[in-house]
Amino acid sequence: MSKNTICLWFDKDAEDAARFYSEVFPDSRVTAVFRAPSDYPSGKEGDVLTVEFTVAGIPCLGLNGGPMFKHNEAFSFQIATDDQEETDRYWNAIVGNGGQESACGWCKDKWGISWQITPRVLTDALAAGGAEAKRAFDAMMEMGKIDVAAIEAARRG
Repeated sequence: MSKNTICLWFDKDAEDAARFYSEVFPDSRVTAVFRAPSDYPSGKEGDVLTVEFTVAGIPCLGLNGGPMFKHNEAFSFQIATDDQEETDRYWNAIVGNGGQESACGWCKDKWGISWQITPRVLTDALAAGGAEAKRAFDAMMEMGKIDVAAIEAARRG
């Protein structure tokens, strides 16, 4: 296990979420599943307690801690994409698997984890600053899933 690991609290679906992420994102995998050695407040002996996994190279631990805590947008994974095809693939996988769309490239998976599916053309435009950044930013503010062609057009003015 890495020295620094993101711990994500799930009600009871940590393994399902980890397996989904490992199928959708490159450099992602489930590395270990640990079962509870005895009963605990939200589960029974033998239930999946924790899952070690990697999402796009980031080590994570999924903890099946019960329904007390819910995910919110204060934490999100940001996935940089190279083109519209990659943007669509990730967005559609998350939203199409029981997730929900949001604004400005954000969506939420069915477990409540927030994702920013962010084409590099957008971050490059914002980094350029000035009028180019403003045009790209204004275009992004009107979008759910980011439209790469629209951002490129906004950059050009």
